[in-house]
Amino acid sequence: MTHTVGEVARLARVTVRTLHHYDEIGLLSPSGRTPVGYRRYDDADLERLQQILFYRELGFPLEEIATILDDPGADPAAHLRRQHELLTVRITRLEKMVTAIEFAMEAKKMNIRLTPEERFEVFGDFDPDAHAEEAEQRWGGSEAYRESTRRTAGYAKADWLRIKEETEEWGRRIVAVLESGAPADSPAALELAEEHRAHISRWYYECSYEIHTGLADMYLADPRFTAHYEAIKPGLTAYLSEAIHANAINRA
Repeated sequence: MTHTVGEVARLARVTVRTLHHYDEIGLLSPSGRTPVGYRRYDDADLERLQQILFYRELGFPLEEIATILDDPGADPAAHLRRQHELLTVRITRLEKMVTAIEFAMEAKKMNIRLTPEERFEVFGDFDPDAHAEEAEQRWGGSEAYRESTRRTAGYAKADWLRIKEETEEWGRRIVAVLESGAPADSPAALELAEEHRAHISRWYYECSYEIHTGLADMYLADPRFTAHYEAIKPGLTAYLSEAIHANAINRA
């Protein structure tokens, strides 16, 4: 039994345009055609589409999905086991996030400040107040410092946990780019430099490209910042600084 592209689109809850695109890039080509050229999908095609949609839901890019599905050493059962494992990890992570958000909502409602133990859970070995006095002396008169102070004063535990999660995820991705051998002015490195700037703007203060390149210089000049990035990956400080400068030039 075969199905038309419209029937498959309804079954899978995707658009016909999506199926056409998958066919054009060779990700999912229908097994048959009618005499006048219309696409016909069989059960094997539907099974492959299901695998594609599973991996898409898990955040895999289409190019990587094609590589995974076309691996001659993998079988459908192996794909299902891998997807089950990935989904289980995601569910566990989301459950932890829900718990943290619920805690933060309750704490906010009751005007509860984070305890030292909770702060350690959120920040780990980093103490955000350790250099507060020095920061105020150096930047206290700036609008960025005032804006950052105003924003962070209202953050609950869930906010700090989200900041930490975003930072760690960004760290994993820039390390992967660095280890791949891509230069600091490569598109992948520039994208991550821009994400770094956007993260600061989203959570702390509006970070212009001028401010961002100033931070890049400080990461190299201040041993504490250097130590922070070198702990993530040796060589990351200089790599990030160069990427930030290249991104600013590229965006100008």
